[in-house]
Amino acid sequence: MKVVQRTEDVRRNVAEAKAAGKAVGLVPTMGRLHEGHFSLIDAAKAGCGYVVVSIFVNPTQFGPQEDLAAYPRSPEDDKAGCRKRGADLVFMPSVETMCGGGPLTTVAVTGLAETLCGRSRPAHFAGVCTVVAKLLNIVQSDKAYFGAKDYQQSVIVRRMVEDLNFPVQIVVCPTVREADGLAMSSRNEYLTASHRKQAVALSGALGMAEEMIRKSHPPAAEVVRAMVDHVAANAPDGRIDYVQVVDPGDLHDVGTTDGPVLVALAVRFGEARLIDNVLVD
Repeated sequence: MKVVQRTEDVRRNVAEAKAAGKAVGLVPTMGRLHEGHFSLIDAAKAGCGYVVVSIFVNPTQFGPQEDLAAYPRSPEDDKAGCRKRGADLVFMPSVETMCGGGPLTTVAVTGLAETLCGRSRPAHFAGVCTVVAKLLNIVQSDKAYFGAKDYQQSVIVRRMVEDLNFPVQIVVCPTVREADGLAMSSRNEYLTASHRKQAVALSGALGMAEEMIRKSHPPAAEVVRAMVDHVAANAPDGRIDYVQVVDPGDLHDVGTTDGPVLVALAVRFGEARLIDNVLVD
């Protein structure tokens, strides 16, 4: 496995892999890798002959009051994990490489970025899209792998790729969970022991919502109320950012649940903002 910091080194190694007839898979991450990230590397290994993992804490997707400085980092452990899982190349660019003195060119997908997480993080997805677009241009992979926990991100990135004619396939892999159902996230490390126990209420609320929808297709508002009550009862320290039932394609709120829907929520515990979702089809 090679570790590089320069874009020209990425392009040279990827060109050699493609010349050898290998499909290239990209796994974009912000580091502090856990089993959720490793499952993406596994999927890329299964679908491609050459796997690139990018590790970059993207400052442009953090708001002014968010946790950029405190975001957990473990570069040595990350490299060891990538090596163990069989990645071929790890790209660890600098902020200067990815952002320069502050990008004058940005990429924004309007219409999909204003709902769900976008309501409380208005600049977040423009920051995500700009850096992901740069990574796709630098690596020029055949496939790029994202996790379903960040469902809104995957929808926005896929739309960006379609609209801008990037020659890459976006692959979305299932959410990886702890044994008690909590979705794996680097931000879980912020949780106190008490908040960690309460955080299971997120997956509990989603499971309850899925059961309600499959059983009787109630109005979306009824599902939302039940989820809010569940979180309030089981996570008294949690501060709900949103609970929504939306169309899985355009991410807009729906009134009924008699078709495919995405049920999503975000809850804050202290400094940790946790998100989770379930697609009910």
